[in-house]
Amino acid sequence: MNKRSATIRRKTRETAVTVALGLDGAGACAIETGLPFLNHMLELLGRHALLDLRVKASGDTDVDYHHLVEDIGLTMGAALNKALGARKGISRYGWAVAPMDDALSRAAVDLGGRPYLVYRVANRRRRILNFDLKLLEEFFRALATEARMNLHIENMYGDEPHHAYESVFKAAARALRMACARDPREKGVPSSKGRI
Repeated sequence: MNKRSATIRRKTRETAVTVALGLDGAGACAIETGLPFLNHMLELLGRHALLDLRVKASGDTDVDYHHLVEDIGLTMGAALNKALGARKGISRYGWAVAPMDDALSRAAVDLGGRPYLVYRVANRRRRILNFDLKLLEEFFRALATEARMNLHIENMYGDEPHHAYESVFKAAARALRMACARDPREKGVPSSKGRI
């Protein structure tokens, strides 16, 4: 079997991001972004998608966190796209519903090559400590764009914001895990077009 992994580095005047990603891993993660809440969310994503994931990132967080969060999403998406290669033999679609105490979220993924994000979050809390939760939408948009995937996320309910966003990341992880999985009956590209 081909090893499905990639390392991508992105350096701008605003950020420096390195992502190493293995699709057929065990969920081993080493995340260093300088943003503790985002570290936690990315660890959840890697663990529950069974991605071996290393992220080392720094940026102009004295300005705000937007550039760094978005560039991490772009770099992770590029690594995912590269690791998937021609996308032969994958399930392509994945979906999941994940509870976290009072919160429930669902996610659906299509790795069919068309980037699109639908993002709906019922929890209206704006911040956890000094982290602007609206930036998570920017992370997922960047991830979906560079990974060339449809990603639909909905946090249906949940009063505690940490629980709400943890359920979002767990649902997205489980949906991604299903979509990336090898399908032993799929010999080619899972598309009626013959390519993705």
